[in-house]
Amino acid sequence: MSREAGSEAVAGTVFGTGAADREAIAGIVRTFFAAFTSAPDIAARLDELRRVFLPGAVVVRTCGLVPAVYDVDGFIAPRRALLTGGTLVDFREWEVHGRTEVFGDIAQHFCSYAKSWVQDGTSFTGRGMKSLQLVRTADGWRISAVAWDDERPGLEVDPMWAGAGSA
Repeated sequence: MSREAGSEAVAGTVFGTGAADREAIAGIVRTFFAAFTSAPDIAARLDELRRVFLPGAVVVRTCGLVPAVYDVDGFIAPRRALLTGGTLVDFREWEVHGRTEVFGDIAQHFCSYAKSWVQDGTSFTGRGMKSLQLVRTADGWRISAVAWDDERPGLEVDPMWAGAGSA
């Protein structure tokens, strides 16, 4: 297997792909995480997020609960409401460490992430892991699926993934 150094912007390693694919996938990952920041340009960032998904993409939240399965609009709409509703402020989510693997026209990006926010005057933080599945289309790389799980009692991000730096 060929191994190439990954993009610093993605904070990880990319296997089996060239520089153009590496940068395109890094851009998708940056766009994905940039969408989850409360700021005045939230509408534009969420619109850009929609652009990097395949129309039929699936998003799954586990977090120790019954998995919740969303389509693209069903995933974006409640996050738009949460990030613009006023009770949750200073929300930010960022990739800590990630790894991308590519074979032909498919790729996966597995990463740890952290988040922080203030809700009703109280500060919170959290961490978890995300898996993004991507496919190459005529319009470039697009996300076909995302799944995530957050830390909770009895489940912590492995230190190998948790301490690799932050964005």
